[in-house]
Amino acid sequence: MGSRVPEVIDRLVQLGQADAELENVRVADGPEVTEDAADDWLIVGFDGDPAGDMQAAQTLGGWAGLGSRREEQFQITVAAISSRGDTDVRAVRTRAYEISARVEAWLQADPTLGLRELEAAIEASQLTQDQTDEGVQALLLLTVAGRAFT
Repeated sequence: MGSRVPEVIDRLVQLGQADAELENVRVADGPEVTEDAADDWLIVGFDGDPAGDMQAAQTLGGWAGLGSRREEQFQITVAAISSRGDTDVRAVRTRAYEISARVEAWLQADPTLGLRELEAAIEASQLTQDQTDEGVQALLLLTVAGRAFT
């Protein structure tokens, strides 16, 4: 089964790595094994939880006419994460939303992401905030959803 998900993930990662407003944000393509202690992350295709189910995307497809074309509906998980070594939950929440606003800006500027026969937008979000002995973290999960033809 052909899917447009890999190229959408690639494109979101490219946009994140090229975005000057994300200069101090670690942009990652899915889960990474790294010793990078960055406070702020944008992770495409991962929910930011190493103990989670590691789901990157979902698709639903159907035929588009009598030919060989197929319409695919997709949902890709994107995590905006901000952490600090203090207890200022407002600061990390605000920063997570600033990071996610960049993804929204890309999609508003070009819902096709520069890809043919595709459209996408942020469909949903979910905010989690956590305080530990090491500080505070805000995790904002985005669902980038859309449809495309394969």
